[in-house]
Amino acid sequence: MNRSEQLFRRAQEIIPGGVNSPVRAFRAVGGHPLFIQRGEGSHIWDVDGREYIDYVGSWGPLIFGHRPPEVLRALQQILEIGTSFGAPTEREVDLAEFIAKFFPSVEKVRLVNSGTEATMSAIRLARGFTGRERIVKFDGCYHGHGDSLLVKAGSGVATLGLPDSPGVPQNLAGLTTVLPFNNPSALKSEFDRHGKDIACVIVEPVAGNMGCVPPRAGYLELLRDLTQRSGSILIFDEVMTGFRVARGGAQQVYGIEPDLTTLGKIIGGGLPVGAYGGRAEIMDYVAPAGPVYQAGTLSGNPLAVAAGLATLRRLDEAAPYNNLETLGSRLERGLIEAASKAGVPVRVNRVGSMFTVFFTNQDVMDFESAKTSDTQRFNRFFHMMLDEGAYLPPSQFEAAFISAAHTNSDIERTIEAASKALRKV
Repeated sequence: MNRSEQLFRRAQEIIPGGVNSPVRAFRAVGGHPLFIQRGEGSHIWDVDGREYIDYVGSWGPLIFGHRPPEVLRALQQILEIGTSFGAPTEREVDLAEFIAKFFPSVEKVRLVNSGTEATMSAIRLARGFTGRERIVKFDGCYHGHGDSLLVKAGSGVATLGLPDSPGVPQNLAGLTTVLPFNNPSALKSEFDRHGKDIACVIVEPVAGNMGCVPPRAGYLELLRDLTQRSGSILIFDEVMTGFRVARGGAQQVYGIEPDLTTLGKIIGGGLPVGAYGGRAEIMDYVAPAGPVYQAGTLSGNPLAVAAGLATLRRLDEAAPYNNLETLGSRLERGLIEAASKAGVPVRVNRVGSMFTVFFTNQDVMDFESAKTSDTQRFNRFFHMMLDEGAYLPPSQFEAAFISAAHTNSDIERTIEAASKALRKV
């Protein structure tokens, strides 16, 4: 029995399911999770000393890989002055200004502690601002574990095959309408019927929690038009895509300005963080400026803010996006070529440095088409890739991430590993 297995057995005695977030448990792919000991650049090492090229990257925050020196320096500076004050600090203002600089739709922003907290707060704000209760989300999109949002959520819920919303009051779930992603007719029909009752629509502009699924041409534009005409608030959940697909997130890539934006992951440089922001007239409804209450003892804590600032400053000075696109394009082509040679039907969806290999012969444009994937084949592929030294997300329904620390050698080694694995799956 290796050390990861020993630790997992210990963990199962004291932690529900042995993990502190469900997708870590390897339930979807079988076996036991790896316990990670350390990371450096684009690589991680488990407690048994095995080395992997990392395509999880802490689920997206590590755009510069593990232990970037500027983040380590920033954290050391904070350790010398104090980690939490429960009072305002200058760095909070600096980080808010950086976010607004790159997201023109964000005129004011509130820092919180997680993506879940950001989306929950944004929805409460939208309801408070509009005086409406109904919200719209999309099948397979995950926006955290807030009660209103655990209805046909993607990510770990899809992976584990859990009921839609156990523990969520039915009358609250009943205020959430779930539509298929990338389906214009369903969207139009919903707004024809209930447009004046909809407080907000929340969407991942590039879905990442049913695997990477980009929007179809014109879909986000339609969503923007319908919400504007109905007086509903459009919320872009850019917790994953913010500063990942571009400095200005998916809204920069697709040229759409939402009313509210939620952020996380990269803006904390690898530490727990979240934020929501948007038009000043809406954000001024947040307490203490307005009546919509939201608070957090550790919101804007110095450690997370310092790590986030160090990351965003580096993104500002030396944007890695062209290089990330080059690496992503090479990996995408290599995976497609390897699957073709092996005679294995796959679809590779990619937006910049986000990608997913779907084991299906159908184009993946929503959760229903994502679910045509052969998950057993993916599971075998996942474990074979681990054996070859490549660490992918342990679920067919998750996006993988390339970092600026990945090298051409990493990409070529991954393609070679995939070629071997695909011949056997």
